[in-house]
Amino acid sequence: MSSRLRVVIDTNVLLVSSYSKHHWLFKLMIGKRIEVCITTEILSEYEEVLGKHLSEETSKSVIKLLLELDNVNQTNIYYKYDLIKANADDNKFVDCYLAANCDYLTTNHKHFNILK
Repeated sequence: MSSRLRVVIDTNVLLVSSYSKHHWLFKLMIGKRIEVCITTEILSEYEEVLGKHLSEETSKSVIKLLLELDNVNQTNIYYKYDLIKANADDNKFVDCYLAANCDYLTTNHKHFNILK
């Protein structure tokens, strides 16, 4: 079993650049210092949002990287908890966090505070 921290990364945190305060997290991921847990739904959102805010080429490159890294784990969701009411679309991150038994769910959205 790996001793790396297991993390789910909300899309708003994945939108990284060299100027982002969250770029260190992206570096930890590509440096294989953390395990990142994803689902098919999360990957789809990453691709859509990155393509919209950065470029389609950047989006495809990031998705390709995520699929190739051995520290990025595909997680199957068997139960949907529906804990986030303010933005139900964000429940996919919570469900992945719980199903993968992650240590952290990283986000900038305050409606995730309900999880505390």
